[in-house]
Amino acid sequence: MKKADGVNISGETPLYCNSCGKVLKVENGILLEDAFEATKEWGYFSERDTEVHHFNLCEECYNQLISQFKIPVEIRNKSEVL
Repeated sequence: MKKADGVNISGETPLYCNSCGKVLKVENGILLEDAFEATKEWGYFSERDTEVHHFNLCEECYNQLISQFKIPVEIRNKSEVL
């Protein structure tokens, strides 16, 4: 998760959505709302060889992004959550 510089009034380091800038809810170091987190290590045959990119999207921004895909996201449901 992208941590902002500084600490908020509750003593937590805030996390942000990289797209809209929304502050994601964190309490006692636990993210209280779900977010999409991506990390990509670029390799050979790319213009970004050796770069590592990391970003977070709130659920609203994630939904907006995937709504633009020509091929829909594959969605599977889990029957059990541990």
